[in-house]
Amino acid sequence: MIDVCDLKTYYSTGFLHRTSVRAVDGVSFGIEKGETLGLVGESGCGKTTLGRSLLRLIEPTSGRVIFDGTDIMALSRRDLRRFRPRMQMIFQDAYASLNPRMRIRESIAEPLRIHGLENRAGIGRRVRDLIEMVGLNEEHLNRRPYELSGGQNQRVVLARVLAMEPEFIVADEPTAGLDVSVQAQILTLFRDLGRDYHTACLYISHDLGVVRAMSDRVAIMLKGRIVELGPTTDVLDHPCHSYTRRLVAAPGADRGFSRPAPCPAPSGSPAMVEVQSGHWVEAAAW
Repeated sequence: MIDVCDLKTYYSTGFLHRTSVRAVDGVSFGIEKGETLGLVGESGCGKTTLGRSLLRLIEPTSGRVIFDGTDIMALSRRDLRRFRPRMQMIFQDAYASLNPRMRIRESIAEPLRIHGLENRAGIGRRVRDLIEMVGLNEEHLNRRPYELSGGQNQRVVLARVLAMEPEFIVADEPTAGLDVSVQAQILTLFRDLGRDYHTACLYISHDLGVVRAMSDRVAIMLKGRIVELGPTTDVLDHPCHSYTRRLVAAPGADRGFSRPAPCPAPSGSPAMVEVQSGHWVEAAAW
């Protein structure tokens, strides 16, 4: 389905642009139809740049991206526009992905209208089907993004993406900033829809738990390069690269941790004086 060959995306920097930042530096991998590849790495390693480069939202410096036998990098802008419905991206900030002036009905209908995929009557029916598919109802269609929660906006973005019936999706941390319960709902919805549509997916995240649950394989990225790639359980349970081992060994937040009781003051130490509600000062200083 997707074959990436020696993809590079460099940014010129410095005085007279004589130096460059190698955001993506010779990356190669493949994704089969219906497969989800998790892409993991620390902030600034090039994950988002790689995802956008695959879709030519950012023009790569060099390399090839073969999608179903077609070299995306060789397409003209006109041909690429026709190709767009087959490749979609879910951005990290759902609210910023939506036009705040447009009602949800208009936002979902917009890509259908632009690409001429449905007539006027068909667009209305399709929008209603999509909003129900992502777990919302027709009541939400008349609202604007600022009237919805973060999780609801992410569902709307997913509905817009599914409107194109894409064969390949780049999901850039689609649950970032959402609380845990909403994250679980969005991830379950995302996984179920991916299974039903047999869509290939590059799932970008820094959360190893999410990647383990969502991905068939995982790629570890460091400073613009993929340093380890393989089946999810193999890479995360038996990491071989030193950076992967450090990622896996990094402690997560202990949600069962409780705040300990204050330690009793040692004998002979100055007492504490509450000068205002909740504001304590050592008596000797006061």
